[in-house]
Amino acid sequence: MESRFRDLEERIAFMQRHLEQQDRVILEISRQVARLAEQVARLEARFTQAEGEAEQGPPADEKPPHW
Repeated sequence: MESRFRDLEERIAFMQRHLEQQDRVILEISRQVARLAEQVARLEARFTQAEGEAEQGPPADEKPPHW
């Protein structure tokens, strides 16, 4: 009976350690996702701004002023 309790205690200790490791990994992944989401938002803003500036420029078929 005593060995059974010891086995259960070892299993519980292993599961607790494993759960703590998983929590750390999930927290790091969550931080990475947040950083990537911010980066994507910045890139989308830059793309939208560049797209808007390109539309405001001279038409592509217009000759440059030095011609």
